Amino acid sequence: MQLTWFGHAAFGLVPDKGPRIITDPYTPEGVGYAPITDPADLVLISSDDDDAHCRADLIAGNPEVVNALQVAQSGGTTTAQGVEITAIEAAEWDHHPEHAVPGQNGMYRFTLDGLRFAHMGDVGNPLTDAQQAFFEGTDVLFALAGGYLTLELPDLMEMIHRTRPKLVIPMHFRTLTYRPRNTMWIESFLSHFKDEDVDFAFGATHDLSRDALPGRTRVLVMDYVR
Repeated sequence: MQLTWFGHAAFGLVPDKGPRIITDPYTPEGVGYAPITDPADLVLISSDDDDAHCRADLIAGNPEVVNALQVAQSGGTTTAQGVEITAIEAAEWDHHPEHAVPGQNGMYRFTLDGLRFAHMGDVGNPLTDAQQAFFEGTDVLFALAGGYLTLELPDLMEMIHRTRPKLVIPMHFRTLTYRPRNTMWIESFLSHFKDEDVDFAFGATHDLSRDALPGRTRVLVMDYVR
């Protein structure tokens, strides 16, 4: 499978078998990252009211769209394009500066090419016990690694230590392109790991396979599409 990080919380997954998936596509002008030009068969969004996470209308290929919040509020499981998606409700930080009330969204999981993926959506509060348990058994975790505007790093690390995903891929952190005040650079997240447990893709794409998963939790830092 080929994995691409477009930036922010948007990833593209092109499996050996199965649908092409894009997660949480953004409005380019809003976050500063390049327009997503790759097509998809399936787009997964964490909500339908946040332009940094929900712009499925900008994705080519006439994809099917699944809103994780709606899935979480309607029993927690659905199937689209042959892929089972499970979701749990989450909320943005209580004092998010752009919202009068916490924005509800969904964190979601799916399996593709035998790899169990989990995406943290746009959660901004410490995770409940049920929300932490939702990530148990994860192979690849797309982790909110910038602190401010999402959950704080100690709260994220508590979940990672409990659930022990095989591979953690950071997202939603400060970059030269995306620079909200007080959002952290990647070094703050990486300081919670030993140097020998951190890898760098040195590019926006990376090949993933179940056979290549590490035996213990490792971090893979990707570059974004330029």
